[in-house]
Amino acid sequence: MTSPVQATTDHEPVLFARLSAEAVGSMFVVLVAVGVSIFSNPSSAPLPAALATGLTVTVAMLAFGHVSGGHFNPIITLGNLIAGRIRALAAVAYLAAQIIGSVIGAALAFVVVLTVPVLTDARAAFGSVAAGYGEHAAAQTQMAGVLIVEVVGSALLVAVFLGATAGRRAFPAVAPFAVGLCVAVLLQFGQVLGNLPFNPARATALAFFSPSWAVEGLWLFWVAPLMGAALAGLAFRGFAYASAATSLGDDSASATAGTIEGEHLDADDTDDFQAQAQAQAEAEAVAVETGTVRKEAAADDARNFFDGKKG
Repeated sequence: MTSPVQATTDHEPVLFARLSAEAVGSMFVVLVAVGVSIFSNPSSAPLPAALATGLTVTVAMLAFGHVSGGHFNPIITLGNLIAGRIRALAAVAYLAAQIIGSVIGAALAFVVVLTVPVLTDARAAFGSVAAGYGEHAAAQTQMAGVLIVEVVGSALLVAVFLGATAGRRAFPAVAPFAVGLCVAVLLQFGQVLGNLPFNPARATALAFFSPSWAVEGLWLFWVAPLMGAALAGLAFRGFAYASAATSLGDDSASATAGTIEGEHLDADDTDDFQAQAQAQAEAEAVAVETGTVRKEAAADDARNFFDGKKG
């Protein structure tokens, strides 16, 4: 008989397929986000670009989530890594695929901009939607403000992603909508402050085709969101351990209560004392084993949910 832990690891997509899905999904998200942003002036009207990007994230997760898990963002991958849902080597490969896909998406948008006669300077057009702070932000938001918003916003996004896909109670069809809505809400706020993307891969892709100042300030849009992702991943990992420990304690208490009840019923039969002691030991062993299996299964669920497993 196949154990619950072993069952979750069957038929896992090969790494190449998962990386391809991450690259294509990232390309799709960045292409739409950049294209809509350039042609909708997000600094004065952020809703179209924010909503379009959020819907694109939802569609990409629905289309490719069963293959790669639908990260499409380095902070999501880091959060999953810290939470124990993906291995380090796969996380690094995911990061590379996301950057490559994002750069391809931005390059496609750049080619489209070159074909628009009204936009005489393609790099300036990209610079108008690139992440920045200070004089390069629409609201001239200073570095400290951008840092705070990126850290908090990224932590919230990763928390929504992890929470919407946690364990056997998660609904894979609902998670993309929760994540996409979260992206739209955060971008609605972040674009006014300085086109904050809450996505280091997208920020990198835009910087490649923008004026030099975008590359010079790119470090902030890696450090801040990754800090937020790490905080969310650590918090989620702590919640998972606390939940597993509570479950183990409940199992042990139930087994002990059952044994005590059995002793009470057979208290008058002193000849069965040894049998009762043995039964108590076996019950405690079963409780410990059950709690361990649950804990292992939960950890395995966390690693494999976004590999196309429902838990």
